[in-house]
Amino acid sequence: MSAAAIVLDGITKGFGSGETRVEVLHGISSRINAGELTYLVGESGSGKTTLISIIAGILFPDSGGVELFGTQLYDLSKDALVRYRLANIGFIFQQYNLLPTLNAAENAAVPLIAAGVKRAEAVERGAEVLGRLGLGALAKRMPRQLSGGQQQRVAIARALVHEPRLIVCDEPTAALDAASGRRVMEVLREVALVPGRAVLIVTHDNRIFPLADRIIGMEDGRITSDGKEIPAEDMHA
Repeated sequence: MSAAAIVLDGITKGFGSGETRVEVLHGISSRINAGELTYLVGESGSGKTTLISIIAGILFPDSGGVELFGTQLYDLSKDALVRYRLANIGFIFQQYNLLPTLNAAENAAVPLIAAGVKRAEAVERGAEVLGRLGLGALAKRMPRQLSGGQQQRVAIARALVHEPRLIVCDEPTAALDAASGRRVMEVLREVALVPGRAVLIVTHDNRIFPLADRIIGMEDGRITSDGKEIPAEDMHA
């Protein structure tokens, strides 16, 4: 059996209090292996984005544990969690969160600069990753000069540039045409197949379902299916 990248043990999460409290996750337990491309699918409101935010160390669970590559994530101090996340996790948000005063290559290089890599080297590496995603010619453009799909690929490059062990993606192909989406997924699959690394993707894009090694289905904050088959309800998502 492959080594575990992620082990989830009884994850619960709710929002609000009293009569307005909504329970979003109900005791999620699962194991996601390294060297695999795993999709998380389900209707809006099923808890997918909440779960990946907890896995990525962005949102604390109410109860339960998250182990990433042998480290109990929420046993770490706040500062240690920030350092661990910076070194080991790349998160591709639906909102691109690009810095408007930096060009594409500089935006892609932000995690390296934050980790102490010299700026020129970091920007060069950022430009290299942009090239792999088909944006090499646009490396010096500012975010306002890029289309939405191009900005999304810059955000993907930013998540990949420091070669984290876990890539977590929230709808990475939603704003992309078929050709751009295929290029992005080819890169993400290449990343996922590296031993000791894993890629977890939330998606409704059935164009990319066949590329998955594993598809986990969620409904109402619970895992309802887990395997290589596409859940029937997502066949025409």
